[in-house]
Amino acid sequence: MIVICGPCVIESEEAALFAAEHLKSIFEKYNIPFYFKSSYDKANRSSLNSFRGPGLEKGLKILERVKKEVGVPIFTDVHSPEEAYAAAEVCDVIQIPAFLSRQTDLLVAAGQSGAIVNIKKGQFMAPWELKNVVKKVGTERIWLTDRGSCFGYQNLVSDMRAIPIMQDLGFPVFYDATHSVQLPAGEGHQSGGERRFIPHLSRAALAAGCDGIYAEAHPDPANAKCDQACQLPFDWLPELVESWLRVYEAVHTCSNTCS
Repeated sequence: MIVICGPCVIESEEAALFAAEHLKSIFEKYNIPFYFKSSYDKANRSSLNSFRGPGLEKGLKILERVKKEVGVPIFTDVHSPEEAYAAAEVCDVIQIPAFLSRQTDLLVAAGQSGAIVNIKKGQFMAPWELKNVVKKVGTERIWLTDRGSCFGYQNLVSDMRAIPIMQDLGFPVFYDATHSVQLPAGEGHQSGGERRFIPHLSRAALAAGCDGIYAEAHPDPANAKCDQACQLPFDWLPELVESWLRVYEAVHTCSNTCS
């Protein structure tokens, strides 16, 4: 099982280093491969006044320092072909955000960048539509992530059938446990969320056979500069990670006989 985890956005260099060190200590305890995730720019925010992050140049310098000093692989979002090439020089995995998951030029550039490309399934897409997306990327270094599907206005639902359907494409599939409980623009000027359902949905996704969990986490979500309502508090993680491991191990123990 792989876990992708970190604050939604880079709030400062000191905060990123603290988060990476703290999260590394948690996942090392359980011998779980861990990728540190944080965004240098949150380009898709509800409001013009929302905090977006330090930007490409400064943000990549911060992530490079985290990678060297903390010793963790790095995962971040990209929004344009130019960003894909720049981020790949620092980051091990570059992510195509869900709302950009059909942007051909971005997908082609990401595939040519040399980094692993994580594709978030758009909330507006059926899981089998990703076959067209992976062809655009044109590499075998692909991960896929489900983050729920639009259900009416300002709500998302998770259909766990999406996980085996996406796995049929031949790539690892992750479940985004925190954005799946988001209520997009649910508070008018920003997104809301239902954090209390993260444990339930993440364990359900592992029971459905996903290869890992994507979960944004913050030491103090109430004062986070992005996604306050759906980031995990750091102090939830030890108990939650233990439950993830139990489900993952149970599923993969029986996979040879009951798949």
